[in-house]
Amino acid sequence: GHWRQGLRSVLLLSIACVSLHSSNGFLQKWPVPYKRFEFRPKTDPYCQAKYTFCPMGNGDGSIPVMKNEDIIQVYRLQAPVWEFKYGDLLGHFKIMHDAIGFRSSLTGKNYTAEWYELFQLGNCTFPHLRPNMEEPFWCNQGAACFYEGIDDDHWKSNGTLVPVASMSGVMFNSMAKWIKEDNDTGIYYQTWNVRASPEFNSSVWFDSYDCASFVLRTYQKLFELGATFNRKVQTNYTRLLLYSGEPAFLGNGTEIFGQHGNKSLALDIRKFYFLLRPHQSWKELLLSILDIYYKVAVDKNFYFFYNFEYWYLPLKFPYIKVVYDEIPLPS
Repeated sequence: GHWRQGLRSVLLLSIACVSLHSSNGFLQKWPVPYKRFEFRPKTDPYCQAKYTFCPMGNGDGSIPVMKNEDIIQVYRLQAPVWEFKYGDLLGHFKIMHDAIGFRSSLTGKNYTAEWYELFQLGNCTFPHLRPNMEEPFWCNQGAACFYEGIDDDHWKSNGTLVPVASMSGVMFNSMAKWIKEDNDTGIYYQTWNVRASPEFNSSVWFDSYDCASFVLRTYQKLFELGATFNRKVQTNYTRLLLYSGEPAFLGNGTEIFGQHGNKSLALDIRKFYFLLRPHQSWKELLLSILDIYYKVAVDKNFYFFYNFEYWYLPLKFPYIKVVYDEIPLPS
């Protein structure tokens, strides 16, 4: 049930500079830029969520318009992942969810904005291996959710609810327009942040695109619009890190799994993701964890899916790590 899914995720979770490198005969920009899209596609009926996405938000994703003379307080919101079900359990591992709160001085109304997975974390991190489909099938979309109210108990009990900035109603309305544009073009969730080593200045191969990324993008946009931030507030964010040598590009789904694809590589990728398949029994999960450890720590192999393309990661010690990095507010 939910505990099994939670345990699977916890076990898997526990087990930016730009530079140019020569890779596969062409110049590769690092970190690889996150691919933007012209519009958000409809979700496949196969992809089902255990929890409804954004149940309290407006169906069309709209954000209310504030009066120009309004003063909006901005709040940092952070709580352990799945806090509503497991309390502060994942907070002990610094696995935190981030969001932003707003309060209108004119109306006294509160609002929450957050960005998260449409089909829960496991589906966004690992694919399904469907019968009669050679290529792994990804249920991977993320989106912004904006709704009225701030659940004080949720954020305060095991997390954070502190004011970090103020802005005018004009700035808020500009931010709302930007959120819609950002949401329409940034459609998929990316769990992993991939780096060369734990050293501070090490190369970043891939950036994550998750709830924390949304908060950081929004803070930066507010700063550009003229919002005033309180830099005395310390802000840390959860990062799920893979450590790897320079990644090797493998190709897209058609190039690997298509009629003229690489059959040997396709089989290896399917075998790798078979270990991470959803809906495993307890026995299957235990055996998979052991096999994953072998793949990661002994073979040092990881097949990575980014921008709807596959990469090979030659993993390096410490392989996988959860970090809680400080990233200061804009100034």
